[in-house]
Amino acid sequence: MDIGRTIRLVLNRKGRTVVWLAECLGCSRTNVYKIFEKQSISTDYLFKISKILDYDFFKLYSDELKKDVE
Repeated sequence: MDIGRTIRLVLNRKGRTVVWLAECLGCSRTNVYKIFEKQSISTDYLFKISKILDYDFFKLYSDELKKDVE
């Protein structure tokens, strides 16, 4: 799963900017762009982003896990 790309897609769908997300995360725009390039991310950081964007990124992982089990 390409979580960084998914975060970027959700951010765009919500009509939010990189600047807005950077401010919410308390980091620079450069760091947000680095997040977009990541294949994985810490659970703490993903939880924070999930809350900020009001989107359950963890469900994506759960859905993948269910596919593997079925």
